[in-house]
Amino acid sequence: MNERDGKDEKAMTRRELFGLGAVTASTVLTAGLGLPGREAAAAEPAALPQVPRRVLGKTGKSIPILLMGGGMGFDPRFDPRLAEGLRFGVNYVDAADCYDGGKCETSVGAFHTRAKNRDKVWITSKSDSHDVAGFESVLAKSLQKLQTDHVDMYYLHMLTDGSHLSAALEASVAKLKKEGKIRHFGFSCHGSNVAELLQKAARLPWVESIMFRYNFRQYGNKELNAAIDAAHGSGIGLIAMKTQGSEAGIRDAWSKFEKTGKWNKYQAVLKAVWSDERITAAVSHMDSFEKLRENVAAALDRTSLTQAEKESLDRYAQATRGLACDGCDHICGAAVAAETTGVRIGDTMRYVMYHDVYGEREKAKELFSRLPVAARRLDSVDFAPASAACPHGVDVALHMRRAHEVLA
Repeated sequence: MNERDGKDEKAMTRRELFGLGAVTASTVLTAGLGLPGREAAAAEPAALPQVPRRVLGKTGKSIPILLMGGGMGFDPRFDPRLAEGLRFGVNYVDAADCYDGGKCETSVGAFHTRAKNRDKVWITSKSDSHDVAGFESVLAKSLQKLQTDHVDMYYLHMLTDGSHLSAALEASVAKLKKEGKIRHFGFSCHGSNVAELLQKAARLPWVESIMFRYNFRQYGNKELNAAIDAAHGSGIGLIAMKTQGSEAGIRDAWSKFEKTGKWNKYQAVLKAVWSDERITAAVSHMDSFEKLRENVAAALDRTSLTQAEKESLDRYAQATRGLACDGCDHICGAAVAAETTGVRIGDTMRYVMYHDVYGEREKAKELFSRLPVAARRLDSVDFAPASAACPHGVDVALHMRRAHEVLA
């Protein structure tokens, strides 16, 4: 998803961050990306430039390189962003049973039913339940909310335990495919064992796609790159999420990022991900027309980042490295005996980021409140050893104090 701070629109324009260039101003506006709502749905897509598409691994299906993330929720009546994206070929909608407090799927169902365009929309949804019975039960409820008899892709959501990719689940997937309820299967993951899960999936022919955390901060991660190679080599379609690589810091690091080239930072990191030919697409959190327009503009322009832009992005990554949690909480967690204390550093860091960087304060508080009681007792744990253990120099103790202040 595009993780963007709602606050920065008031404090600093994106043009001040990376220089919004001629593509956004000309390609998009000339194409007519300013016609929201039902009027947009009625426009003729063939007359407009279409976002490039790539084949999603062994599924053999072509999807746009830019996907519409549903984590932010959609208008339950008729969401004009979905219509606007569809005009430019962004026809892949990423939903889940838990998104937007359980309302995301209902909104997606309302959209395609009202627009009468189910055959033009690729719908992916996900199950938070990882056991076979729960997986099938959640799917049945999701199909009702989505007002469809099938989903094009169905994921195990936020998988952390590879043992759930069992022979029993394989049989369930085969059964659901035979019944026509799902077309393809995969899982999403962004915890500390992403590389391990990718390697495991590479040995399982029935896993067709994986959505995982991947951004410009991780290009030098040898373990992750080897796992991506293995998954890609086995024909698994790879979708990047968390592409913005937002820092978990409570201060505004963007101010140190110089203006370079025609792309703002949000566009540049997407183009950096798209430049990796192993990655089919990036799913993006586009909760405003501005973000949708910027991302479509970046996707429509097929030129690569210049060397100067790549170097600028690398300098930004290095300058903010100590502010960005890489999800390797098995390291910092071990330093504070997480299995005993019950703390969930990775999750907590992510919620602080939602609160301070994305500006999604209520969502952050709600997610934190769902953690086990022990995980929310942050004032009873000394996090100094976790800070010392972080391989990237993240001040874990600082962020845990911040979490206790704004989330607990």
